[in-house]
Amino acid sequence: MSSGTRSRPGRLRTRVLAGLTTLLLPAAALVGLGASPAQAAAGASASYTRTQDWGSGFEGKWTVKNTGTTTLNGWTVEWDFPSSTKVTSAWDADVTNSGNHWTAKNKSWAASLAPGASVSFGFNGSGTGSPSGCKLNGGSCDGTSTPGDTPPTAPGTPTASGVTNTSVKLSWGAASDDKGVKNYDVLRDGAKVSTVTGTTYTDNGLTAGTDYSYTVQARDTADQTGPVSGAVKVRTTGGSTDPGTPENPNAGGPVKLGYFTEWGVYDRNYHVKNLETSGSAGKITHINYAFGNVTGGKCVMGDAYAATDKAYTADQSVDGVADTWDQPLRGNFNQLRKLKAKHPGLKVLWSFGGWSWSAGFTEAAKNPAAFAQSCKGLVEDPRWADVFDGIDIDWEYPNACGLQCDTSGRAALGNLASALRSTFGKDYLVTAAITADGSNGGKIDAADYAGAAESFDWYNVMTYDFFGGFNAQGPTAPHSPLTSYNGIPQQGFNSADAIAKLKTQGVPAAKLLLGIGFYGRGWTGVTQDAPGGTATGPAPGKYEPGIEDYKILKTSCPANGTIAGTAYAHCGNQWWSYDTPATVKSKMAWAKSQNLGGAFAWEFSGDTGNGELVTAMSDGLK
Repeated sequence: MSSGTRSRPGRLRTRVLAGLTTLLLPAAALVGLGASPAQAAAGASASYTRTQDWGSGFEGKWTVKNTGTTTLNGWTVEWDFPSSTKVTSAWDADVTNSGNHWTAKNKSWAASLAPGASVSFGFNGSGTGSPSGCKLNGGSCDGTSTPGDTPPTAPGTPTASGVTNTSVKLSWGAASDDKGVKNYDVLRDGAKVSTVTGTTYTDNGLTAGTDYSYTVQARDTADQTGPVSGAVKVRTTGGSTDPGTPENPNAGGPVKLGYFTEWGVYDRNYHVKNLETSGSAGKITHINYAFGNVTGGKCVMGDAYAATDKAYTADQSVDGVADTWDQPLRGNFNQLRKLKAKHPGLKVLWSFGGWSWSAGFTEAAKNPAAFAQSCKGLVEDPRWADVFDGIDIDWEYPNACGLQCDTSGRAALGNLASALRSTFGKDYLVTAAITADGSNGGKIDAADYAGAAESFDWYNVMTYDFFGGFNAQGPTAPHSPLTSYNGIPQQGFNSADAIAKLKTQGVPAAKLLLGIGFYGRGWTGVTQDAPGGTATGPAPGKYEPGIEDYKILKTSCPANGTIAGTAYAHCGNQWWSYDTPATVKSKMAWAKSQNLGGAFAWEFSGDTGNGELVTAMSDGLK
């Protein structure tokens, strides 16, 4: 099999949805539950349903529907409970109370309701009472009376001017409100930094050479806030690191990148905080968050629970602060935001595709502009727009075969790249992970990587998984050889040949990153120490047969030889190949000799608790 036709370690793992917010009850417990009539405001209605009841407590749901002919911008639902009944937790709305009077305000992402649209929020409660005195936006909840004060509209997206090392001036278009706008909250990276009465603000005390994201939110005379504006990204001048340009992306030094896997928070128990405690966060320049899905010709969320909803306790959190039930963003995205606050120069890209989800690119290639626009809309969602500095597409087999076969044509990758660059513009990074199959007529030959490189900042060349236990009988061979060697099972399956072919086709060396696997691949039933032995199948691995993390292999099967720049080990009847700190440093020296743009790792959780491999990669690129 060729180097692009196998799964990257862990990439076939099922994304597990966890942390359900409701208590599931037997069907008998739901008998007698249902909707109760509620009242509503003109042009909109609010209705209440008691969805579950377990005696001492219950689950309730409010649904707000726009029954009018114009867009509803913001909503507030109010009701009274008997003193014995209380809300204990809630989701999808900000719920507060004053005694027995309860108020729910929309989350920023649920503020706007088109005519006919509806949105729901839920809560768990204690007691047996039912709501009374419902009001929607100050009016009746049944749509028969004139509504009260409505929240203001979203202000215009801010524009930045006068950027210096430590300050930036922001200006934005005014919001509107039926009773008048009182002031505006200015948010930097999602946190309020000031409230002003006008439509300009100068933010001072910033750090030189640092990226910031700004939004604004209007507040009316009733102190209601409307939806947040679009985000503007600003980079202050100065600083020690030049971000580079598409023509010279590593102008500020070599790229040191690693993949953080979304599903790692489950069985692997690897979280964003691990990047901080291991010391890795201070030694890398970029993180690729893997993966968003590609389906229906669009970029879509992968595992929303892991990305945005998973609640972290104080001891699990990057900054030691626990998540609260009502904050607008939790999960990995919020933890990445906290990590970036500790390391202002660190960049995060959202990676889409991967081995399991590369098939979706075939549909995307039919309408590159629509695909690019869907990706930008998702990356720039106001809840996490400040987290991401770019997008990475892991289309692992354009115009070739992998998990499925693609016949989009040689130019398809370049068409997608051009659309992404045009849509995202010069202020975002746009990158791609690509095959390392350097064989004659192999996957590198199947697509126009040189043409596509004009739009990409760099390529992550997946120079690993060349050989492994997927060929059950062997021959044993290093899965990530730097160079060819006598007896290599397939010519062109090594890093040097892949890099040379890409250069020959016209891809600039500075746009090529060398890939390092933080794991090993192995066989069982092997009697021969040197490479080239026969086997009876893949060696056992904790998460997948034939694959094991470096942090395990370094002690369970220590390396006792090196070939083609990669370590190997024969222990008992098992034979493994993997990179060690020493081989990583030698590969980094080679990358520097080839004037490559840097290196990247798949993926962080395979490293040791003190980040041995990240340290070797970082030190080797100095």
